[in-house]
Parts: sequence; C-alpha cells; structure tokens
Amino acid sequence: MEAARPPSRAEKFVVVGGGIAGVTCAEQLAIQFPSEDILLITAAPVIKAVTNFKQVSKVLEKFDVEEQPSTMLENRFPNIKVIESGVKQLKSEEHCILTEDGSQHVYKKLCLCAGAKPKLICKGNPYVLGIRDTDSAQEFQKQLTKAKRIMIIGNGGIALELVYEIEGCEVIWAIKDKAIGNTFFDAGAAEFLTSKLIAEKPEAEIAQKRTRYTTEGKKKEAGTKANADNIGSALGPDWHEGLNLKGTKEFSHKIHIETMCEVKKIYLQKEFRILKKKSLTFPRDHHNQSVTADTEIWPVYVELTNEKIYGCDFIVSATGVTPNIEPFLCGNNFDLGEDGGLKVDDHMHTSLPDIYAAGDICTASWQPSPVWQQMRLWTQARQMGWYAAKCMAAATLGDSIDMDFSFELFAHVTKFFNYKVVLLGKYNAQSLGSDHELMLRCTKGQEYVKVVMQNGRMMGAVLIGETDLEETFENLILNQMNLSSYGEDLLDPNIDIEDYFD
Repeated sequence: MEAARPPSRAEKFVVVGGGIAGVTCAEQLAIQFPSEDILLITAAPVIKAVTNFKQVSKVLEKFDVEEQPSTMLENRFPNIKVIESGVKQLKSEEHCILTEDGSQHVYKKLCLCAGAKPKLICKGNPYVLGIRDTDSAQEFQKQLTKAKRIMIIGNGGIALELVYEIEGCEVIWAIKDKAIGNTFFDAGAAEFLTSKLIAEKPEAEIAQKRTRYTTEGKKKEAGTKANADNIGSALGPDWHEGLNLKGTKEFSHKIHIETMCEVKKIYLQKEFRILKKKSLTFPRDHHNQSVTADTEIWPVYVELTNEKIYGCDFIVSATGVTPNIEPFLCGNNFDLGEDGGLKVDDHMHTSLPDIYAAGDICTASWQPSPVWQQMRLWTQARQMGWYAAKCMAAATLGDSIDMDFSFELFAHVTKFFNYKVVLLGKYNAQSLGSDHELMLRCTKGQEYVKVVMQNGRMMGAVLIGETDLEETFENLILNQMNLSSYGEDLLDPNIDIEDYFD
C-alpha cells in the first residue's frame, strides 16, 4: 500500500456524479438502506434534482430539473454524504476510489454517473462556446448581449432551442443534415417547425417553473486547474428560460440555415485579413441567395465545407456529447461501447466487478426491446439511475430483479418552439431498414402526427402539438396489435381512435 492516507475500511455504497442519474441513484440507495451511509462524490457545488415528477402514462414521464445546493439533498436524506471533489483515480482491484482532496473511499458497490461532456469543434478558441451546463449557458448569455451575429453549429436539442430563443441577433445555423433536428425529427416534422421559426414569436411567455440555485454565489478558488475543467451536469429541457437571450439589434428573428455542411476551418480576424479571403453578408431572404461580400469586420470567421465563409461575433458549438470516462480508465480494463461509453448489461453492471454505471456515461449493451433505443436524455438518466440502484440493492441482498418496464418502449416528452413534442418507439424508423411505411397527418401551425408502421404493426410515432394520442399509441406499440384492417383510418381526425382501442 502506498503512503496515502489509510482508507476508511468501512465499505459503502458510492455514487460518482451529481447529475440526474447520480442523484436519483443515491436517493434510491438511501431509501433501500436507511441505516447505511451512501457517498455521493461530485465535482460541482450544486446537484441536479428531479422535481414535480408526473407519470403521464405507462411509460411517459414529465419532470422538472432543479439545481440545488448539495446540503438540500443531505437534509432530505440524512444518510447521504456529499463529497464535493473530483475523482483522481479508481482502483477497481482494491475497490477503492481516490478523490482530488486526497481522501480514499472503499466501496462495496460503486455506480459511475459522471455524465458526458460537449464535443467542441475547436478546443482552446476563445470565440467557440460549448453549451452544456449552467455556467456555460450564463457565459453564452453574457457574450450574446454584445453580439450582432452568431453562428450555431449542430443539430440536436440545444441547437434547436437556441435558434428559436435568440432575438435581436443574426443567426447562421450550420447543420450536417438535410433538415433541422434530425435526432428528433424527419424532414416533414422539421418543415412543420421551420415555419414557426420564421413567424414572429408571441410576446407573453409562461412564467418559468424552476427556481434556480446557480454557482454564481460560490466563491471560486483562485487559479486551480480543476475549476476550469470541472464540468457541471447537463442542462434541463427548458434551460434557456430565465436567461435573457437578446443580442444587440432590435428585431426578433433573423435565421439563415446552411444545410449538409460542417465546419472546415475557423480563422481569427488577423489571419483572415492576411489570407485576403472574402466572407458573405447575411442572406437577406430565403429565395434570393445574394452572394455579396461582407464589408463588416468580424472577430472570427467560419469556412464551411460548402465553401461559404461567414464572419460572426462568436460560434456556438452544440454538436453533441461524449461520455466522460477519462477519470476512471487508468489501470482499469472497462469494456467500452462504440460511442465511447462504459458498456453495461441489463443490470446496469459494467465489465468490472461491483461497478455499475448509469446515464450519459454508459452504453446500453443488452439486447434491447425492438421499440427501445438509448438516447442521452434526462428521462433515461433518471430511469437508469433508479434502476441501477435497484440492481445494486438486489445484488447486495442476493435477490433477483427483472428489467425495468421503462426499457420496454422508448418514450420522451419535451417542448420545441413552444410545441409539445412526444416521441415514441422507433419514431424515426431507427434500424428498421426500408421495410416500413409512414402515415402522416399535419395541420399547419397546429399539429403534426407521424406513425411508423411495419407489417401492419405500429413501431413508433412523432406527435407535435396537443394531439392527445400518446396513450393510445403507446398501447398500440406495446401490444403490437395488427392494425392492417384500419388502413388510413388510423389517423383520420374525424374518427375518435381512442374509442377503438380503449
């Protein structure tokens, strides 16, 4: 044994990560083992808690995510002890975890919920911002107040929200796909939403429903390397509320979308001048793609793979996340998934003894239900954290446990552009090949309904707007009833489909 502080030999349940997966896991363990100490190790001074949880249907759930000081968690569960420190090293053979503050903690069962970090298109460039947690969202707001034009790179949930929320600033949005929001939508749904982007936004905003405790008030220790790299946990689905996303100009929406392209190169102003390159003005309207050179001088320029160059005040990189596994790899032989996550089996167990993982850090490596897929979303972080705790408890007590029902059917409810959006099953025909058909119903500005069918059975659905179809469709996907005889009537707005299948 090396000369570090001797570990406390009392073996405990240890959870790493103060995001939704970690906090849910720790809470669940605290309930299962009320007389035991549960350690939650987190680098950030705030944790993310689930509030206002509502089970909307069998598998659909809704909740808010609230940042809270970790003492609130300790008050709710006196047997949870929060250790505010990063992880230095995991010694899996000794069942021991070393934290940055010099302590060692021996675990009997460990759950890694350290989340994921944003993939930045360009590290170390002061004009490139990644948005992932509260700190980066506030930094973004600060930069935006001085901005006349920004560029957004990426096509996931954060990019979608940003584009809709930003006002008084020109936005050039570069996406690598044909249509916006490809992780959530097909081209039809994207088209339905794009018309809302161009319309004026309603003034009245509903009061924001989450109180925020931010890290502002915490004094940051000066000059420690840890602070710069410590990543907070991911943002909530309505993270932009309470942030005033207005640029310098007095207009609501100015958005230009460049499709099927990625960033080729980023130039700083000086370099750009020396190379005597030419950049383009903001395209004035959708039809007249005027290609006039820009006379304005910008701090940073982006060259896209479609050869177009635009200048802007700064660039938002919203290109997805990679699992945050580095702190745990040294000396430990984890099996990793293709997406870089820690592989877990159907009991959330990694390839190493007594180590579990949940949330964005893990890769689901069991044979999934034909209508479920992993996506790095809040709902799945909560479900996985909860189920991992159940599995840790069962293993400790020698009980057996069945796979949780939430993994039977993919189900997610969220809001985009102020529309309610429900995604069910293989909503984008993921992994169904060409052997499927789509049925659509769309009322412009009101609702968009898409159903994915295979061999007469419903495999997935996208519902945008107040359709009230989620429970019926959820049941039809779960029970795999043959619907061939209904044909197109399935989506006929004049037929009350719920009456058929109740």
